[in-house]
Amino acid sequence: MFRFEKLEIWELAIEYGNKLYDVAETFPKSEQFSLTSQLKRAAVSTSNNIAEGSGAATNKDFKNYLDIAIKSTLETVNILFFAQKRKFIQESLRLKLYEEAEKLIRKIHSFKKTLR
Repeated sequence: MFRFEKLEIWELAIEYGNKLYDVAETFPKSEQFSLTSQLKRAAVSTSNNIAEGSGAATNKDFKNYLDIAIKSTLETVNILFFAQKRKFIQESLRLKLYEEAEKLIRKIHSFKKTLR
């Protein structure tokens, strides 16, 4: 088993990313190569950076990957705001995913503090 598979933050990122992927699939076809693609890439980026970082040679490097994971999560939040403005998603869905993103980011920050 790889180190990242044991991390709660990775599991949360996979769950969050999977939900975002499903949301992106509901966007209009005209967004296939723009907003849909961007949301999918950002959704996968969070868990990818956690996994990649877990294999870093130092905790300092791992923390850098975790910072990127946080930034990717924030990117998804921004995309969801934009999607709501374009009426691709309802506010209730955006708020639900917003809360999940907040939780994920809090957990990543907490985990970072355990790395010396």
